[in-house]
Amino acid sequence: MVRPLMPGGTIGIVGGGQLGKMMAISAKNMGFHVGVLDPASDCLTAQLADWNIVADCDDVLALETLAKRSDTVTYETSKIGVESLNAVIELANVPQGTDLLAITQDRLMEKSFLETNNIVIPPYETIISPTDIQDAVDSIGFPCVLKTTRDSTQQYTLNSMSDFAPSMGLLREGTCVLEASIPFKKELSVLVAGNGLEYTTFPVVENIYRDGVLFETIATADVAVEVSEEIQRIGYQIGESLGLHGILAVEILLTEAGSLYVTNLTPRPHSIGNYSIDVCNISQFDAHIRGICGWPLGDVQLFSQAVTVNILGEALNTSLRLILEKSNWNFYYYGKKRMVNNRKMGHITIPTSTPDSVLTEIAATNL
Repeated sequence: MVRPLMPGGTIGIVGGGQLGKMMAISAKNMGFHVGVLDPASDCLTAQLADWNIVADCDDVLALETLAKRSDTVTYETSKIGVESLNAVIELANVPQGTDLLAITQDRLMEKSFLETNNIVIPPYETIISPTDIQDAVDSIGFPCVLKTTRDSTQQYTLNSMSDFAPSMGLLREGTCVLEASIPFKKELSVLVAGNGLEYTTFPVVENIYRDGVLFETIATADVAVEVSEEIQRIGYQIGESLGLHGILAVEILLTEAGSLYVTNLTPRPHSIGNYSIDVCNISQFDAHIRGICGWPLGDVQLFSQAVTVNILGEALNTSLRLILEKSNWNFYYYGKKRMVNNRKMGHITIPTSTPDSVLTEIAATNL
């Protein structure tokens, strides 16, 4: 076991987006120094870091410099190359390792891992050539989704035989996965935190997406107690099987019949957990820093239900006007200089005992 990192030590963060910035806030509050590696000299995390390295996150020489200047290295982006991180893993403590990163970067590896742990996932088939698709569709049925194994944005929904030809372009990217499209009642998720020895889960939440971008998170999800307990059990099992250090997000579909299908793992803090800053005894970012530093975690307590809504680029000006109207809303702005539609510019968390009424209130604002 690695000796716990104490205040005064240095944490190096690979990636300088808003998640890194919020990691840095937690790390600084706990007494750590913070360094960041990011291609942008004015990245969000650099606003708080003690020092920064300007280079691509896969730049091995830059990673070596980060590792040599840090006691512990973590990442806020899950797109860092496994090979690049492996090249410097002997130079500094990288508690998360690279196995989880490799698993979550490859759909087939992720599905294999989940199946090995007897966790239910949507039916799927591996697609290597166009001739594989017909046999796969015969097994899975319509609708189904063809996805590349590496990039979550590259996918095509097949509703009938006429969709075959337009989807063939994805196979130029390499091996694909054909996955059943599961009719779902709710999209749920749970965060699990670990320090390599002990593990804990956050409350189960419901997530609402718009055009593939997370828009709202409802904490807690309005589901039966046994559903919530089963999802937390799944999260705990995954964390334990990985010997998890830090935070892992587990995304799950709930069907009308009550079935649960795990669809995605993210090996870092996730915007689905931003509500925890305001209404939990420990935020996901605090838990991540504690986990990678080998500190005890304890149980997560929820002080209040809440709704978190992401401020997307097109709604930034609307959100600014709401600051003077909504005294009970907690506003967070990430400091991004460029406003882009569907880009997360910040988030708002509203503690409440009646999430449905808050959802109605949000809908009335045109956010």
